[in-house]
Amino acid sequence: MPASPKTFHVKSFGCQMNVYDGERMAELMAAQGLTTTDDASAADLVVLNTCHIRERATERVYSEIGRLRKDAGEQGRKPMIAVAGCVAQAEGEEIVRRAKVDVVVGPQAYHNLPDLVAKAAAGEAALDTDMPVESKFAHLPGRRKVNPSAFLTVQEGCDKFCTYCVVPYTRGAEVSRSYSAIMDEARSLVDAGAREITLLGQNVNAWNDADDRGLHGLIREMDRIPGLHRIRYTTSHPNDMTQGLIDAHRDVESLMPFLHLPVQSGSDRILKAMNRQHSRDSYMRLMDRVRAVRPDIALSGDFIVGFPGETEQDFADTLSLVDAMGYAQAFSFKYSPRPGTPAASMDDQVPAEVMDERLQRLQASLNRDQHAFNMASVGRSCTVLIERRGKLPGQMLGKSPWLQSVHLIGDHQIGDLVEVELVAAGPNSLTGQAKVKAAA
Repeated sequence: MPASPKTFHVKSFGCQMNVYDGERMAELMAAQGLTTTDDASAADLVVLNTCHIRERATERVYSEIGRLRKDAGEQGRKPMIAVAGCVAQAEGEEIVRRAKVDVVVGPQAYHNLPDLVAKAAAGEAALDTDMPVESKFAHLPGRRKVNPSAFLTVQEGCDKFCTYCVVPYTRGAEVSRSYSAIMDEARSLVDAGAREITLLGQNVNAWNDADDRGLHGLIREMDRIPGLHRIRYTTSHPNDMTQGLIDAHRDVESLMPFLHLPVQSGSDRILKAMNRQHSRDSYMRLMDRVRAVRPDIALSGDFIVGFPGETEQDFADTLSLVDAMGYAQAFSFKYSPRPGTPAASMDDQVPAEVMDERLQRLQASLNRDQHAFNMASVGRSCTVLIERRGKLPGQMLGKSPWLQSVHLIGDHQIGDLVEVELVAAGPNSLTGQAKVKAAA
C-alpha cells in the first residue's frame, strides 16, 4: 500500500445519485492533488461507491474487492481500497473485518474521504458511517469541467419506509439542500459546460425550503439561468407530486417532458403491504392530471414482482396497469429481501421460479410499450443534446426531450443542441436526421 496515494480510481454502482456522489468524491481527491486513472488495477487508491438496493449487493462488493486485489497483485501492486456508499453504511466494521479494506465511508460522510485516506496511509483505523447534522455539501470543492448532461443532488434520504427498502436506513431521513446552495452549484455546472441538469433525490419531489418554494419553484428559478437549456428530475414519489409541479410541466419550456414515477405494483393489496401510501387508482388519476397539461410526456416507472404474498391475481393487476399506462421506459426487478426491512421477515415469500416467470411476462409488456412509444416518435421533429460519439464513423449519440437515445450522422460536437427529424425507431433507440443546428 502506498504511504500516500498519487493516483485514484472511483467505480460507482447503482443509481444516478451514486454517479453524482462518485463524481464528487473524484473531485475531492483531485483537489488533494491526486490524479485519476481509468485503470483500476493501476491506481494507488480504488474507491468502490456501492449500492445496497439489489439482491446480493454485499456479496458483489466482496467479489469486486477480490478481483481488484487479484488484478493488482498480478502487477506486483497492493492498492488502497476504500468502500463507500450504502453497502459501507449497512456493513460498517464487518467489511473491515471480512475484507480487510483500508477505508469505509458512508454516503453522508464521504466529504471526509481525504482525511480517512490519510489515516489509512498512516496505519490508523479509517471508518466513518456517521450521519452528521451538518451538510456534507458545504465541505465539497467547486464543480470542474462536466459533461453536457450533469447531475445535481438537491434532496437525500427518505421518510416513506416502504417495507422492502433500505434507503431510510442507509441514507437517513429526508433532507433538502438549501435553495442558495443548489442555485450556486447549478450555475457552476453551467459554467463548467452543462447544458442539461437532472435534479436528484431519493424523493426529489419532496424538496422544499423555508420559503416553501417546492420543487416546482426551484425549477422555475433554475429556468432563468442563462445557458441552461434542459431540466429533469428523478426519482419522484407519487405522494409528493404536487399540482405546482404538474403545472411546471405545462409552463416551463426547459423542463423536459419526461417523468419517472415509480408505482411498484398494480395491486392495491400489495401496495398496502409495501407501505407505498398510494393506490392504483390514485396513481392513475395523478397521471391523468399530468397528461392533461403535458400530453406528450414520457412516463417511466419501477416495478417489483414477487413481493411476499403476491398472487397471480395481484400480478395480473400489475399487467393491466401497464397496459393502461403505456410506459415509455421502465425498470423491473424480482423482489429481493434486504436485511433489516419488514418485508424480509414476511410470510408467504414467492418462489424464485414464479418470480422469474412473472418478470419475463412483465418485461415483455414493458418492452412492447417502449418500442411502441419509440415508433410513435418517428416523424417528430425535436432537439437532441449530443452527449458522446457513437460506434460508427461520424456517428453521434444524444438524447431527445423524452430521454430517448438518438443516433445521427453529421459534423456535430459534444454539447451541441441539434434540431433533428426522427426517421426510424428500434426497441431501445431512434435514428435522427439533422435539420438545422440550434443556436448555442
